Amino acid sequence: MKTIICEKLGIRYPIIQGGMVWASSWHLASAVSNAGGLGLLGAGSMSNDQLKENIKVMLKKTNKPFGVNVPIDRANFKSQVELALEMGVKIFFTSAGNPAIVIPFIKEKGAVSAHVVPSVKHAKKAESVGADIIVAEGTEAGGHNGFDEITTMCLVPQAADAVKVPVIAAGGIADGRGIAAALSLGAVGVQIGTRFLATKECLIHDEYKKMILEAADTSTVLTAKKIGPVRLIKNDYALQLINAEAEGKSAEEIRTLYGKKASMLAAIFGDRIKGGFQSGQGAGLINDIPSVSELIEKMVSEAKNRSLQVYSICSS
Repeated sequence: MKTIICEKLGIRYPIIQGGMVWASSWHLASAVSNAGGLGLLGAGSMSNDQLKENIKVMLKKTNKPFGVNVPIDRANFKSQVELALEMGVKIFFTSAGNPAIVIPFIKEKGAVSAHVVPSVKHAKKAESVGADIIVAEGTEAGGHNGFDEITTMCLVPQAADAVKVPVIAAGGIADGRGIAAALSLGAVGVQIGTRFLATKECLIHDEYKKMILEAADTSTVLTAKKIGPVRLIKNDYALQLINAEAEGKSAEEIRTLYGKKASMLAAIFGDRIKGGFQSGQGAGLINDIPSVSELIEKMVSEAKNRSLQVYSICSS
């Protein structure tokens, strides 16, 4: 399971934990780093003080590499990057915005820069402004998605062919089979979000975890397409967004209805009615809540076994 990304990031396994809002605190991120992957703090739902405290604790809880995920569309993204750099963070994953306004600054400070993209066009753009790593995220992913709705299986190999920097696959990967598939498509690692939500160390509300365990293949839906697709578990809130678009509500009306409160109601309060439960389509593959270390070791073993099986079939 050693790939170029392991060397570049200083990790044992090519597995990156998604920097999910309200979910990716030091509790989850340190567990992932200690288990051999790369833990990411999700700065998108944190104030600068909260990010500072999380970094402080991370430095105490692990001596392994970790990073910070910074959504560029947040008002305080620049100060968050500056704060993390001052505290010694060396790995940044950015998303949801123009990489040209942040990646050169990160590179100038000697840190590694990865950028999440939904298309080949965006992959080329991120590479052109200095991204060290591209995260090619398909529309199967939970949370925010690209307008073109390109699937992981189609996006990853095209992105890998289009850029010279390493490509990490994301979107719908929830077990070792998904990891093996991603590596076969040309990725050198995977970023996993939803599967890490359903772990003991993740501090989201128990109702959130229950909804993931209850999910089937059709349990998620892309919402808010007029303002930027967001994949959610189907509940009253998600269907309200879907119906609003079907009724021809304006982008501004959809934006008002969406808001940021819904994701907090889901993750912190477990509100099954008003909460926006961000989840990828891979939720249908999740049926337990292991520790992070148990999960990573299981996924690595599955990926190795599946790769051997494929090799055996092709060689016979």
